[in-house]
Amino acid sequence: MTKQIQLKICGMKFPENIQETSQLAPDFMGFIFYKNSPRYFESEIPKINSAIKKTGVFVNASFTEIKEKAQKHGLDFIQLHGNETPEFCTTIERISDAKVIKAFALGNNFDFSILEKYKDSCSYFLFDTKGQHFGGNGTAFDWNILENYALEKNYFLSGGIGIEDIEKLSEFFQKDYSKKCFAIDVNSRFETSPGLKDVAKLKQFIQHHEHKL
Repeated sequence: MTKQIQLKICGMKFPENIQETSQLAPDFMGFIFYKNSPRYFESEIPKINSAIKKTGVFVNASFTEIKEKAQKHGLDFIQLHGNETPEFCTTIERISDAKVIKAFALGNNFDFSILEKYKDSCSYFLFDTKGQHFGGNGTAFDWNILENYALEKNYFLSGGIGIEDIEKLSEFFQKDYSKKCFAIDVNSRFETSPGLKDVAKLKQFIQHHEHKL
């Protein structure tokens, strides 16, 4: 990836696959601590390069659970994918050493004004596709609606991004309204089964992407 646009590979599950994927040197790797997810992470995170920021993904979890997992796995970031309040996000940043990424599911009628109250409660936003699950829906939303995003906070672009979106991403990054996009988040479109990443495909995506941006 280019320096401007970082890469997060989310939904990691299997230790050997985690180590293999870490060799691609993504900026972030995500581990899902949500029991209803097919990518629910239950093992130990193997030793990976310390430059890769370990991100724990939670949905309406308690402070206790988040703090416990953050300490156990040495998480650098906490991604909150549920209905967490701004106060909850602020508290998480205060009680743990991790920074908070607050995720929002965007449909075509998303009300961007709700982000205002979160802007001082987290380090980044993450924009995912509105669907029947908390993330991992495997489909993209219409990125053009980000033209309505007016805050200064940087965000992760998520939701069904696959290798066939390289051209589309390239076009997106030429738009003015993409300037706050800090990172791309990929997951289900690079898997052979839930949580098992196709390393060759990821490598191809990274190489292509570097040339396109």
